[in-house]
Amino acid sequence: MSELRSRAEDQQKIYQRWAPVYDRVYRGILRDGHRKLAALAAAAGTDILEIGVGTGLTLGHYPRHCRVTGIDISEHMIARAREKAKRENLEHVQALEVMDAHALTFADRSFDAVCLPFVITLIPEPERALDECARVLRPGGEIILASKLGDGAGLQGAIETAVAPLVRHIGWSSAFRIHRIVAWAERRGDFAATDILPVFPNGFFKIIRLKQRGLAD
Repeated sequence: MSELRSRAEDQQKIYQRWAPVYDRVYRGILRDGHRKLAALAAAAGTDILEIGVGTGLTLGHYPRHCRVTGIDISEHMIARAREKAKRENLEHVQALEVMDAHALTFADRSFDAVCLPFVITLIPEPERALDECARVLRPGGEIILASKLGDGAGLQGAIETAVAPLVRHIGWSSAFRIHRIVAWAERRGDFAATDILPVFPNGFFKIIRLKQRGLAD
């Protein structure tokens, strides 16, 4: 079994365990990040793809004029997101599908914004997934990520690295570095990291905006 497939299966097992209680555990602590991410995505355009939609905690924060598509690798999470969309009458949600972020089935240039709320650190090959995000994004669009993103510096960086094997068992990663995302954008040359924004609690989480250069840039 390939390492990629093994890590993906591990994540699905983690999410299967967490799906029934995910909202109760994370709704409050992630609310600020979800709200700000949704607002930034809506400012970028109407057609939005959310990767790692989970149980749908972000869905209610998107303005109703948007058209939102959500995907997740976990069928258990998607099932709960579909229940939430139906229960809360979220008519702006166009589709919720089980899909691998490394191999999106959407056509090129399908979306104005691609959001990754608290998932990039858990994707086995994040650069490959970001390449897929870029492929389905329209010129001038944005990739918007919310996550625990450290810079690896000082005592905090050492602690993040030390606890990484432990937090992985609850579906988190503490050792992912901001510079990895910025380096991806710099290597491609068609994206610019325009903002790195702190969010609750006290900047522990961050949002990073990657804007795609338009045809005239």
